[in-house]
Amino acid sequence: MEYKVIDWERYPRRAHFEYFSAMADPYAGVTAEADVTGLLAACKGAGLPFFLSFLYCAGRAANAVPQLRQRIVEGRPVEFASCDTSHTVLREDRTYSYCRLNCMQPFEHYLPAARALQAEAKAHGDLDDGEDALSLLFISTLPWIRYTDLRQPVPSPADSNPRITWGKYAEVHGRTTMPVTLLVNHALVDGAHMGRFFQALEEELECFIQEER
Repeated sequence: MEYKVIDWERYPRRAHFEYFSAMADPYAGVTAEADVTGLLAACKGAGLPFFLSFLYCAGRAANAVPQLRQRIVEGRPVEFASCDTSHTVLREDRTYSYCRLNCMQPFEHYLPAARALQAEAKAHGDLDDGEDALSLLFISTLPWIRYTDLRQPVPSPADSNPRITWGKYAEVHGRTTMPVTLLVNHALVDGAHMGRFFQALEEELECFIQEER
């Protein structure tokens, strides 16, 4: 996928970029509870898969934040127009493969494509994200655990792909919530941008619920 090179001379985070890029571990992460009460009800009512529906909303929320579409190429920031997701698919032997999806298309087109690609990944997939892996949002889940914190494996030297993970949902005080973790390269993304992702996620979930009613 094509990207634009960010004007280095006008880049407002230039000092922050240089500061965090020099660190051995430039990652920053946060785990927050997402309210999925309405999404779960909408999925049950319409017979929709919860995982793929939430993935659709999470992918669109990440794309709504420009900093989560930015990557580091040859030591400088670039920005993609949109980013696909690449999520883990559990196989019959309890290992997993990767599945790439486009969450920016209409849901009625996304869902049948997602189901087909996920079935293909489950049967014949591998761990190859392709030549343009730089543009991807890395997605994984721990549906067996309602966790409060998460440490994720990262490469060395550091990459710049955001990682979004969620765990087991449960009812708390009459609402169904789920832990969601966002891990980013701090050279590109600050706390305000991470907060914007969770705000955008709330907006995408509400939009999805309204459309499915």
